[in-house]
Order: sequence, then C-alpha cells, then structure tokens
Amino acid sequence: MNLAHRPIAKEFFMNILMLRHSAGFEHTYLPNAEVTLKQIGAANGWNVTTTHRCDRITAENLANQDILAFATTGNLAFDDAQKEALLSFVRNGKAFFGIHNATDTCYDWPEYGEMLGGYFAGHPWHQEVNVIVEDENHPATRMLGSSFKVVDEIYTFKDWDRSKTRVLMRMDNDSIDLSRGNREDHDYALGWCHTYGKGRVMYTALGHPDALWSEKWFHEHITGCLKWAGGLED
Repeated sequence: MNLAHRPIAKEFFMNILMLRHSAGFEHTYLPNAEVTLKQIGAANGWNVTTTHRCDRITAENLANQDILAFATTGNLAFDDAQKEALLSFVRNGKAFFGIHNATDTCYDWPEYGEMLGGYFAGHPWHQEVNVIVEDENHPATRMLGSSFKVVDEIYTFKDWDRSKTRVLMRMDNDSIDLSRGNREDHDYALGWCHTYGKGRVMYTALGHPDALWSEKWFHEHITGCLKWAGGLED
C-alpha cells in the first residue's frame, strides 16, 4: 500500500489519541502538550483525545483512531492483549507518534522499542544546543532551516541504529561537551521516522521544557509530525 495515499476515515480528517501516563518521572510539560495537541487538532479539523489511563489502549478503542501518541515514562501496565493491539494497530496501517519521553518507557517490552526505534539511555545535556536538520524537506522539519538552536533536555539512545530509520535531525556535536555522551559513534539523533509493517512511526526527542510548547515553530514541528504520521504529507 502506498502510505502517502492510504485511506483515512475522512479526507484530511484524523482521530488522534494521546496517552500521557507517568509510571516513572512525571514531566511538567504534559499538560502543555495536551493543550497544544488539542489546539493543533482544532486548527486542522482533527479530533484529539488525551488520557492518562493505560486501560484505554485496547483493540476496540484503537479501531477508532488514526494516530496513537505517547508521552509516557516507566513500564506501563499493559497486558499481552493490549500490547498486541498496539503493535497490530501500527502494523496494519495506522500510526504511532512518540513525544520526547516516549523512548523512556516500556523497557520490559522489547517489541515496543523495536517498533519505536530505540530506548532512552540518558540525558547528559540540558542546555542550549545547535541541532542539524538532516532532512529539510520533511513536513516535521521543513520549517526549521538547515540548523536551529534550542534549549532542551537532550536524550541519548540505546538499541538505536540510523540504518533502520530515517533520521530527520541530529545533535551538532560541536555545540556540546561530547565527553559527557554515551555512544561510541557519537551519533545523537533528535528525530526520526520509519514504516512499521503497513503503518508509520514518528518520533521527536524535543519537548522537555514547558515553554517550548508555546513556541510557534514548535507547534509547526508537531503539526508536521502528525501530518507525516497520518499520511497527509510526505
């Protein structure tokens, strides 16, 4: 199936479910993210529902969604049926969007990490950094130019391999103290996307500061992430 033209419930309409459950550290940006996603939904004619309840992730509920977004931490209390429902949701042509700490979750579920592309391995830098945009034509990054500066909590990742995904942006290693990193290859991606079965997976590592969710460019970035995930733009 050509993902760029895969059918959605209505033309240019999407149902988006965001899970913001903190089984570990609770990020203060989460309420801001909920509001932002609902604002983006309203601006684009999409329906956005947010919840902190893990029991909402079921095959029955996901059947009504186009995109499932995670902003979660810790090991989530999913049973086997819920895990299979989530993976099948994506494999069968829908989309998953991971926000910042979506890599810092489900460590006891390796298939999740494989689907998303990797797991959180630390955050050695929380400062202003320079980000290099590798794909300036992607809907999630075309508003960012060839590089941009941002103050954020910068994640590093394990079980991550750029050959298995499409890297959209990465750390400019000249803007950080590289000795504090924890990857031998010094390859610190900050956003990527790929297909998983017939579906799409999108991840942005940005979003830790509350204030970032009020920035116009960041709204455009999140909107682009959702448009690519939903197959509305490539």
